[in-house]
This record gives sequence, C-alpha cells and structure tokens, in this order.
Amino acid sequence: MAQPGLRERKKQATRRMIADVATGLFVRRGFDAVTVAEIAEAAGVSKMTVFNYFPRKEDLYLDRHLDRLRELEAVVRDRPAGEPVAVAMRRYHHELLAAGHPLSGAVEGVRGFWTVLHSSPALMSRMVEQEHEIAKLLTRVLTEETGDEFQSRLVANLLTATIITIWHTPVSRIVAGEDVELVRREQVQVIDHAFDVLERGIGRRREPLHSGG
Repeated sequence: MAQPGLRERKKQATRRMIADVATGLFVRRGFDAVTVAEIAEAAGVSKMTVFNYFPRKEDLYLDRHLDRLRELEAVVRDRPAGEPVAVAMRRYHHELLAAGHPLSGAVEGVRGFWTVLHSSPALMSRMVEQEHEIAKLLTRVLTEETGDEFQSRLVANLLTATIITIWHTPVSRIVAGEDVELVRREQVQVIDHAFDVLERGIGRRREPLHSGG
C-alpha cells in the first residue's frame, strides 16, 4: 500500500489535531455543550476548516471511522490472491490489537470515550449509521470483485456484525471495570472465536469464552 505524500500527511495531521482538540472539549464538558465554533477557536482554525474535515459534528468524536473505512477496503482489495476475506479480516484485527490501536477496543481510554458516547443520543445514532456505512462499503468492494451482489451483501453484513462485536466485547468489559491488560490478552481468543464462527457457520452451540467462575 502506497504511503501518502507530504500534502496528504499534512492534511491528516491537521485532521487529527482538530479531532484531538474536539475530543478533549467533549470529555471535559460533554458533547452537546460544545459548539463547532468553540472547537475551531481552540484548534486555531476557522469554523469552515473544521467543516471541511468533518461535515458533521458527531464525526469529530467518532473520527476514526474514515480511517477504518479506508483500512477495511484495503484489507479486502490488497489481500493475497485466493485468500478468503475472513482470513484477511482476522489478520487485520490481530494487527490492530497487537499495535494497541483504539479501533481494537482493548485500550485504556475507552472508559472515558464510552461515557461521552453513551451520554449523547446524537453520537449513538451516528455510530449506528457508521455500522451501516461499513456494510455498504464492504458490499460494494466485494460485488466489484465477485459480481455477485446478493452474496456480497450477505458476506458484508456478516463481516460487519463480526467487526462490531469484536470491538464491543473488550469495550464493555473495560467499562464494567475489568483489568485492561487481562482484557487485551483475552481479546486474542475473542478475535479467533469470532472468525471461527464466521468461517464455520453457526452450527452447534459453543461453550462461552469466559465461564465467570
């Protein structure tokens, strides 16, 4: 995958800076209490610049979504010839976890992130929309590859459900107070279990990953 040029890197840095400033304000004051004008002033840019990078206020907080769409598309398009898409997706999620990436869900900061997210109906609604956007993207890319729209849509929806469940699992455990390092270690098994179910089908009932005893 080609590395971005200098201009693109500068744009990405500006986008990240604006999102970081916005997130800090949202965490301190709550999502609904912060205006885009206040974010622009704190970031040292114009309000128009903020909207150029983030057409919706919700995307300032859920700012990893664009990166995830690009990466998921690259996972499908750039995988070795003949490799099942689920295999490529499994590898990608293990790489996210190993890198300590926020999209792995198994990171310390998710407690504060979830508090802000869950306090705003607008953010929760936007998160659901983003899930649909993932499925739509995967449907398009897989249809281009196979020419089979029905199967591509089915596979895309299954992949999306798997991706979202993999993210929600560590987040819900950490928010509930479980040790982050323990959750991170056990997330390896969660990823494999999720993709095992996806690849093999529902089949017979499996035992739960964590017995809780």
